[in-house]
Amino acid sequence: MGQLIGVDLGGTAIKLGRFDRQGQLLAEAQVATPQPAMPGAVTVAISEAIALLDPDHRADRVGIGLPGPMDGTGRISRIAINLAGWQEVPLADWLEPRLKRRVTLANDANCALVGEAWTGAAQGVADAILLTLGTGVGGAVLLGGQLFSGHGGAAGELGLICVDPEGPSCNSGNNGSLEQFCSIAGLGRLSPLEPGELSRLADQGDAEALQVWQRYGQWLGIGLSSLLYVLTPEVVLIGGGLSAASRHFLPAVWHEVNRRVLAQSRNGLEIRACALGNGAGRLGAAKLALDRLGCG
Repeated sequence: MGQLIGVDLGGTAIKLGRFDRQGQLLAEAQVATPQPAMPGAVTVAISEAIALLDPDHRADRVGIGLPGPMDGTGRISRIAINLAGWQEVPLADWLEPRLKRRVTLANDANCALVGEAWTGAAQGVADAILLTLGTGVGGAVLLGGQLFSGHGGAAGELGLICVDPEGPSCNSGNNGSLEQFCSIAGLGRLSPLEPGELSRLADQGDAEALQVWQRYGQWLGIGLSSLLYVLTPEVVLIGGGLSAASRHFLPAVWHEVNRRVLAQSRNGLEIRACALGNGAGRLGAAKLALDRLGCG
């Protein structure tokens, strides 16, 4: 008893891990996200996956990271703009009777940053931001060593800031959000090739692929520049599936940051990929379950 389960709900996959209380991974699993990802279908999928991951009930607390804001108690998913039917979903209440375990919910990017602060690239860092680049663009903020969630728990939606008011419409109701340029769909507006293929071609020196990643990095740098003026973090972490290609787009990000941001607002700044890769979200979800639900 006393182990932890962390769940990272994404648009295409649900990633799960069972951890001890020091953050060591003991077992892992991944299942496809139901399509469409309606709340009821996702509830069943998570329940079944946890039953397979922990058949002996060694974990007594579950943390779940989801896209979008939660309520202040960490029990209701307020909205998930890239998942169908997710508005005011009491997922913790639905899952606890099925799992016979206590459950807490959190924004998925917040989970990733908590995971990186626990055992990854943000250890010992007081002020950091994280951007997750994938199906959407999520964000999280660490200020003074504490996760910043703002009024009602809705802060840190960094991917929804506007970078071009005439840009593509966003599910949030915004136009030209950072997400519309730096998500997988945003990258798709620059090239019909899959991200992995674009990265492979760039590794081979393909000029067109390198140009696509440069343009992608420019948009990311534009959005990041506004965030730096507001938050002046020590570290910016880049996570999500597209972070695997960060070597191709970070030079363009740095070019925009150096051009747009005053030296005082980027003094000592580091921009780097997450250390834990796609495992950061499930680890952070487990850590939040430990912190919020007690040591038992």
